[in-house]
Amino acid sequence: MSERIWTAGLVVIGDEILSGRTHDKNIAQIASWLQVQGIRLSEVRVVPDVTQRIVTAVNALREEYDYLFTTGGIGPTHDDITVDAVAEALGVAVVIHPEARALLERYYADKPGGLTEARLRMARVPEGAELIPNRMSGAPGIRLGNIHLMAGVPHITAGMLDALTGSLEGGAPLLTETIGCWTAESEIAEALRAVEQAHPACQIGSYPFFRDGRVGANFVVRSTDPQALAACVTALCEALATEGYDFTPGGI
Repeated sequence: MSERIWTAGLVVIGDEILSGRTHDKNIAQIASWLQVQGIRLSEVRVVPDVTQRIVTAVNALREEYDYLFTTGGIGPTHDDITVDAVAEALGVAVVIHPEARALLERYYADKPGGLTEARLRMARVPEGAELIPNRMSGAPGIRLGNIHLMAGVPHITAGMLDALTGSLEGGAPLLTETIGCWTAESEIAEALRAVEQAHPACQIGSYPFFRDGRVGANFVVRSTDPQALAACVTALCEALATEGYDFTPGGI
């Protein structure tokens, strides 16, 4: 592990996300997985199934961050255009990956229709790409340089992330502790600021909630240094106690 902070961007692709028909679940699971790998998800863009919009987002985020992930648009239908868009962004051709073709041939060998032309689209990759294993449906993800093309279906994405675990270079994992408090966050804002300033290796996020007619907030302390995290949590609890607030370690 290094002191460097490694970062990632994410492009979520699909008209169905922007229309509200499909509720995205991949942002949270990718962010959580990256955190364990010692990588911070720094930016997310949601774009439609429009080639130029995908190209623009991919080129911007692959240059800005250490890693880029995309979800959606690598299936068998005409509107699955992520592979073509990424190839255009990189200035390379689209080819049939022989290993991907073999995987699909085995997967569809005992299924109605076999490996059709439509299904073969899932073996298309930007030239020079490697595969990300997919134990769920046979159709692999794609890895080229710092770009990782993932499925849009959350449980398939989860499998691809599992296959990538430990393969990316990252820094120290981001650790978190949560403290819950029945108070409006505005009442404790100055104390939060003072504690955070006194512990520069930590960040404190404040997340208000409304429950059973009461106002409360969860304060999430984050750091890559376990000792700094513990010291900051202790200081925050002391500040809350001094102000006379009831608080709950672990959150409410």
